[in-house]
Amino acid sequence: MADTNEQVPQNEAEAPKKNRKPVIIAVVVVVALIALFFYWRSTFTEDTDDAQVDGNLYQVSSRVAGQVTKVDVEEEQIVHKGDTIAEMDPTDYQVALDQAQADLATAEAQYQQASVNVPITSNNVFTQVSTSGSDVLSSEASVQQAEAQAQAAKARIDQARATAQKAQIDVDRYTPLVAKDVISKQQYDQAVATATADQAAQDEAERNAKASQDAVRMAQSHLATSQSQATQSRNNAPKQVAVQEALAAAAKASIQQAQARVDQAKLNLGYTKIVAPEDGIVSKKSVVVGENLSVGQSLVTIVPLQDLWVTANFKETQLAEMKKGQTVKIEVDALGGRKFTGTVTQIGGATGSSLSLFPPENATGNYVKVVQRIPVRIDFTDLKDENKDEALRIGMSVEPIVRVKQ
Repeated sequence: MADTNEQVPQNEAEAPKKNRKPVIIAVVVVVALIALFFYWRSTFTEDTDDAQVDGNLYQVSSRVAGQVTKVDVEEEQIVHKGDTIAEMDPTDYQVALDQAQADLATAEAQYQQASVNVPITSNNVFTQVSTSGSDVLSSEASVQQAEAQAQAAKARIDQARATAQKAQIDVDRYTPLVAKDVISKQQYDQAVATATADQAAQDEAERNAKASQDAVRMAQSHLATSQSQATQSRNNAPKQVAVQEALAAAAKASIQQAQARVDQAKLNLGYTKIVAPEDGIVSKKSVVVGENLSVGQSLVTIVPLQDLWVTANFKETQLAEMKKGQTVKIEVDALGGRKFTGTVTQIGGATGSSLSLFPPENATGNYVKVVQRIPVRIDFTDLKDENKDEALRIGMSVEPIVRVKQ
């Protein structure tokens, strides 16, 4: 009976232990489910601590040579786009501009003169063509008139020769008659005088005919000259106009060249005032008053405050689901974990080691696989509102969290 009584408490002690087993199992299952849930949720994002704020550093340099007369900024000063950084002596460039403007005025005057000469030359040459044509017609008329006069002179020769011949026949007939006193001496003398006069008339007619022939030859020569001049005028008239038009075109081109020199001189004069290309902070200032600058000499570096992005070096094993356009949460270490929003813009074209100055090369054959990192560019989506205080700086470490699954 004693043993029986002692077994009852032991059974009562084992009962609570059996009741706790299901609870422990349930707790383990719940913890496992929670861990599984968080692991599953972790596959929705990819993050890395190998990331930093990046941006373009603007190297401000001189575009013309000259002496610095004024420096308007100090190291670490905030400047805005268009603010003056330094000024150079503009005297030489102002003189060059004045000379270029004078050359432009001369070119414009020459073009105006050449342009006016185009219609004048055109009128002159075509008037010359018209005049030469009239000369040809006049010369042709003169030739016809001279030929007609020559024909008339020839006819007068025939007439005068016939008259002189008749008069000489009369003299020959009267000579024996006057010797026999058949006719009077007076009648004979009259016949001789008539014959002499008719012979003189014949000689004059022959001389006039010769002069008429000479006149015909002169008229024909003048006609040939007029025809040659007319042909030359017709052929040269378009060329003379074209030459004048070419001179006008060359004068116009000279205006364009002179205008280009004026524009360049204005640019050079404007370059004597060096301005900030973007908003940012002045860094690496190396310019002082009195310094003689050469073209391309660096003056300051402008570090931007808004044109920023993130360069994140993700492991290649993290890129399977990463794509352009995915949203990103960005935590900035220097700002106490302050969060910004961004978007994946571009996945790099090569690993960081491949782009290094001395890429690793396995030449021994003892290859060990190393997980590589590929740079991913992440652009801020609302930087102006999220960075109103302009607290972000290039080079700050950040932790981007990319949502690769929805």
